[in-house]
Amino acid sequence: MTDDLISMVDWLKTKGCTHVAMESTGSYWKPIYNLLELEDIQPMVVNAKHIKNVPGRKTDVKDAEWIAGLLRHGLLQGSYIPSREQRELRELIRYRRSLIEERAREINRIQKVLECANIKLSSVASDVLGKSGRAMIEAIIEND
Repeated sequence: MTDDLISMVDWLKTKGCTHVAMESTGSYWKPIYNLLELEDIQPMVVNAKHIKNVPGRKTDVKDAEWIAGLLRHGLLQGSYIPSREQRELRELIRYRRSLIEERAREINRIQKVLECANIKLSSVASDVLGKSGRAMIEAIIEND
């Protein structure tokens, strides 16, 4: 996919394209935006609700032609896209949050497995995976 996107950017440059408008559909716009942003091509992401109000356009090709026409006439307003640094930082923060949530789920699973074995570790250790909690779990494993 990346090779195809790079080929598309190269093609746009050979055609002398200076602006590109695209719908903000899911996260599909992100890799294209990231590549265009590195070139002398001004990417613009527009909200699909603002440009879909004309009936009769039912294909992607017609949609693309419609968006291109709106862009040529200056009738599109781009969505706010944070700087590359902000986007990367947000992505890291989201990833960190998902790791923290996954860790909490794993701790809950460990507690559930222990409780199914009639071991209520949380009644004697405030942090099941803390130093003393891990030591108790290791002792249980060693004695098994």
